[in-house]
Amino acid sequence: MFQVDLNSDLGESFGNYKIGMDKEILKYVSSANIACGWHGGDPMVMDKTVEMAKKYSIGIGAHPGFFDLMGFGRRNIDASPEEIKNYVKYQLGALMAFVLSHGEKIQHVKVHGAMYNMAAKNKKYADSIAQAIYEVDKNIILLGLANSEMIKSGKKLGLKTANEVFADRAYNSDGTLVPRGIEGAVIHDAELAISRVIKMIKTGKITSITGEEISIKADSVCVHGDNPKALDFVKKIRKELEKESIRITSISNFIK
Repeated sequence: MFQVDLNSDLGESFGNYKIGMDKEILKYVSSANIACGWHGGDPMVMDKTVEMAKKYSIGIGAHPGFFDLMGFGRRNIDASPEEIKNYVKYQLGALMAFVLSHGEKIQHVKVHGAMYNMAAKNKKYADSIAQAIYEVDKNIILLGLANSEMIKSGKKLGLKTANEVFADRAYNSDGTLVPRGIEGAVIHDAELAISRVIKMIKTGKITSITGEEISIKADSVCVHGDNPKALDFVKKIRKELEKESIRITSISNFIK
């Protein structure tokens, strides 16, 4: 049987600013990446999001990023490997307090935005993220871009790792995501996006933006849910995966 996790970045509202449709999205995904207050989220939002994730029996993950509310964590910051490690530890600890208070546990860590993209290629950053997780709780799963430096670093350290793929993004021939500024980087056709996901799950292959067939492992599919159209897509992808007899379940149920 094929199985896969559906994850979404949640808890990114801040103060009076509401971002995303968390309550609706949680009904259709199997794991939640919860912002830890630096690129989005705040103590009230973190507590509420953990509470909702528990209600829907969703795998709870920390979603740390750069301290960059103005840029929503999407701007590259020149940080040292030691800083990256402690940034991740700090935010993981913050979310962990709320998770423990609700009688739950952290399933995984998925870093956010610029930190994610930088660590996918930067071995030193990837090592720092893996080390941060290992030093806090070596049973936490590292969720990172499929075939990236993050996955390699996690495996080298002995962490459990989960390969993440994206439904609505094009891939380069080296397995990295095509930068958003390039035409064709974002796939807007829902049918095409879903067919690509099914191909990744069932065959372990994806066609790159330049036409090459590349190998890819799909443990978890990232689905965005910050607008009504995206919510429709989340519903549709879940329905289509189930029609293909693909079991949707949290990564902790099959990453051992």
